[in-house]
Amino acid sequence: LVVMQAMVLSPNLLQLFMGWELVGLCSYLLIGFWWQKPEASRAAVKAFWVTKFADGGLLLGLVVLAGATGGFGWQTGGLSETQLVWITLLLFLGVMGKSAQVPLHIWLPDAMQGPTPVSALLHAATMVAAGVYMVVRAWPLFEAAELTLQVMCWVGAITAFVAACLALLQDDIKKLLAFSTCSQLGYMVAALGAGSMAAGYYHLTTHAFFKALLFLAAGVLIHALGTNDMSK
Repeated sequence: LVVMQAMVLSPNLLQLFMGWELVGLCSYLLIGFWWQKPEASRAAVKAFWVTKFADGGLLLGLVVLAGATGGFGWQTGGLSETQLVWITLLLFLGVMGKSAQVPLHIWLPDAMQGPTPVSALLHAATMVAAGVYMVVRAWPLFEAAELTLQVMCWVGAITAFVAACLALLQDDIKKLLAFSTCSQLGYMVAALGAGSMAAGYYHLTTHAFFKALLFLAAGVLIHALGTNDMSK
């Protein structure tokens, strides 16, 4: 929670990036909480490397931003349209990894190897929402980059559709909710890409409530029945 607060209250993109990475580390440790299970260890490593790959784009975007403006602020002053597009596309690559957008969504269903309360907190309400939050926080940059918004709209729409279809095929209740989370994050990104910051941020807030409660309810069922299989 302290790390999340450090990220949310960051005064610039550099401090946000530091909190971003610490949140990723916490996620890695919590996904692999049941370290005796090989599946949990593999899921933790998979989540770590997929998100780190995406974070490389975020880091490069910060480097370009610092080179162009001499700082890590949220404003667009002194940036050309081409610079804005490149910076925001690189930042959005980090968002795709953290907020599980196609094709970098592959880590989130496997992350359900962690305890259910972890899924409710990190993988429904806070950690996966960090990417959407960053877009909202850096909205002046994204709003001025029309090409990036178009890319976001398409990626979000495709993610929402593909993840919803994959959710229909799941027998594991936690994996179903994980794909549902991917789909809802796609809706948020598509809304932001369509130019509505308020809609994307509003759905981020509502999703945190209902999806966290769904995960906790699933945990109650798993504990009572001793299985994740919905057919049982």
